[in-house]
Amino acid sequence: MARILLVEDDLDVRVLLEHVLISAGCEVSAVETVKSAKRLLEAQGYDLVVTDGSLPDGTGLDVADAAKARGVLALIVTGHALRLPQHRLAEYTYLLKPVRPPELIDTIRRMLPKKDGEAEILPFPRAN
Repeated sequence: MARILLVEDDLDVRVLLEHVLISAGCEVSAVETVKSAKRLLEAQGYDLVVTDGSLPDGTGLDVADAAKARGVLALIVTGHALRLPQHRLAEYTYLLKPVRPPELIDTIRRMLPKKDGEAEILPFPRAN
C-alpha cells in the first residue's frame, strides 16, 4: 500500500482526492499548507506527495522540493500551471485540474516503483 501525503487547501477538493486515493488502496495523510507538509515530511515516511500547485503559504513547487530533498516522489496537481515557473514545473510530474480520478490513479501507479512480489497487470490485447 502506498503512503501518500496529500497537500490541498480547498477542502472540497481535498476530501474528494483523499476519497479517490483511499479507494485505490492508498494510505493518506492530508494537510492544507506548505508548512504542515514540510513538518509531516520530516516526521514520517511517504512514497509520494500529491500537492496542489497554489497553496496559501507558498506553491506546490515548495512542497515538491522538500519531498525531493528527502527522496520522496512528487506529483503536482494544479489549475494554475501558467502561474508557476515553467522550467521549475517541468522538473516534476504534473496534472492539470480538473483531474479525473482514473487519470490521477494511473499517473500514481506509473510513478511508484513496483514492490517485490507485486505483479504488473497488463491489459489483454484487443483484436483490430
